[in-house]
Amino acid sequence: MKSNRLNYFFLIVLVLILGILSRKISGIPLFIGDILYAVLIYFGFRFLIMDSKKSTSLLLSLLFCFSIEILQLVQIDWLIAIRKTTLGYYILGEGFLWSDLLCYIMGTFMAFLIDKKLIKTQNLNSL
Repeated sequence: MKSNRLNYFFLIVLVLILGILSRKISGIPLFIGDILYAVLIYFGFRFLIMDSKKSTSLLLSLLFCFSIEILQLVQIDWLIAIRKTTLGYYILGEGFLWSDLLCYIMGTFMAFLIDKKLIKTQNLNSL
């Protein structure tokens, strides 16, 4: 079980790096970062609640991502101030987009399928 938690940690770090790079490198469509954001959230939930079903992580990830996106409709001064920081911008975003919800669905299901197929059948430490 400890090795699985380590696998999830490595996946989180990898996806985090890829997500930041996707925003820094020109030519990469912005929606790639949104998909990677959802993948990161899914693996984050798997890291935190490994003992639960993978479908629970799937649902919690979708709920979290959708909540963050809907929260972007809220324009409160202190929330705007947080969004102006680098970390706040990466976590909370800045503007609501319907297309982001689709990206979150795609990213979460991609992560779920990767988790279901790859992590169950193969130890990532050997990759």
